[in-house]
Amino acid sequence: MEEALNFYLALIHYPVYNKEGKVVVSSITNLDIHDLSRLVKTYHGRALYMVTPLGAQRAMIERICAHWKSGFGASYNPNRGEALELVRVVPSLDTLEKEVRGETGLEPLLVATSAREWEGRFIGYRALGGKILDGDRPVVILLGTGWGLAEEVIRGCHYLLKPIKGMGRYNHLSVRCAAAIVLDRLFFREE
Repeated sequence: MEEALNFYLALIHYPVYNKEGKVVVSSITNLDIHDLSRLVKTYHGRALYMVTPLGAQRAMIERICAHWKSGFGASYNPNRGEALELVRVVPSLDTLEKEVRGETGLEPLLVATSAREWEGRFIGYRALGGKILDGDRPVVILLGTGWGLAEEVIRGCHYLLKPIKGMGRYNHLSVRCAAAIVLDRLFFREE
C-alpha cells in the first residue's frame, strides 16, 4: 500500500464565527463527515480531523463513523467505511497538534483558510503543494465552519492560503466545496 501524503485536513468547529461575528461552537453536519473523509481519501491524505469541544458532538461523529465501518453500513457501502477510517475526533486544536507530533515526530505546519482577506503570512497553493509533496514536515490545513475561523486561530497558524475567488462578487462557498478546490489546487495534475 502506498504511503499517504504528509498532510491532514482539519474541520474546526470552535473557535469559529457566526453570522453576527461572535465566536461560537458550530454544529457538526453529517455531510461534512462523509464528503470530507472521501476527499481526504481521494487526495491520499493522512487523516481528517473533526475538532469540537462538545462531547455530545464528538460522540455523534463516532456513532456515524461506526455505522459505516461495521455492521449493515459496512456491507451496504464498503467504500464509505474505507474513507471514514481516516476520521479522527478531537476536542481542540492543541490536541490535534499533539497527536500529529506524536505520530510524525515533527512539529506540524498549520495553514489556515478563510473566505475573508486578512493580513498575514500567505502561502500560494503551488508552494504549499510542494511542501506537502516534499514531505519534510506534516501540514495541517484548517477549515472553519460557520462563518470561518476565529482570528486567534488564523494568527496562530504558520501560513494562510489566499481566499478562493469566483467570477463575481458572491463569495460564500460551503466548506466541502472550498476544501475540494483547495486540495485540487494543491495537487493539480494535467492529464
